[in-house]
Amino acid sequence: MFDELLKIIYRSIKLDKNLYKDPKTFEEPSLYYACLIIILDGIAGAFAISSIYKTNIFLTGITAILSWLVWAILIYVIGTKLFPDSGTESNFRKILVTVGLAHAPGLLRFFAVIPELVIPIVFFTQFWIFAALVIGIKEVLNFKSNFKSFGVILITFLIIALISISYVVNNFNSLPIN
Repeated sequence: MFDELLKIIYRSIKLDKNLYKDPKTFEEPSLYYACLIIILDGIAGAFAISSIYKTNIFLTGITAILSWLVWAILIYVIGTKLFPDSGTESNFRKILVTVGLAHAPGLLRFFAVIPELVIPIVFFTQFWIFAALVIGIKEVLNFKSNFKSFGVILITFLIIALISISYVVNNFNSLPIN
């Protein structure tokens, strides 16, 4: 079982589009693998950022799971309801698993131990995650082009960024900033 998880992580980091075409990828343990990757990605991000800003590891794990759900819901609605292709046919579980597996490049944030390299590594791995999302969503939603998949991911990102920025602006005075 652990061997299978490592193979999935490797294929996701490698940006292997066949990972998302393989029916075995979406079998019973896939949701657990995706959830584990999401939690580890959140912890890796907290670990990387902790050299700059102190974070709560427990809270980071919960936040990672919630953001995973938000990403999957938005991608599902935008990709299957608002902008589907003629061949688009997918269920929410498949998108949830795809989003989770696409976060495997974020595990590389555990290697961000030098404070000067934290920001570049976090940004680099985030773009890598976006690339994995574009590839995975294209395959799962049967999109004809990467551009459409990129558009769905970009719209989702912009919605989440807008919500996050508005939250920070509305709660700026209560944030624990030194």
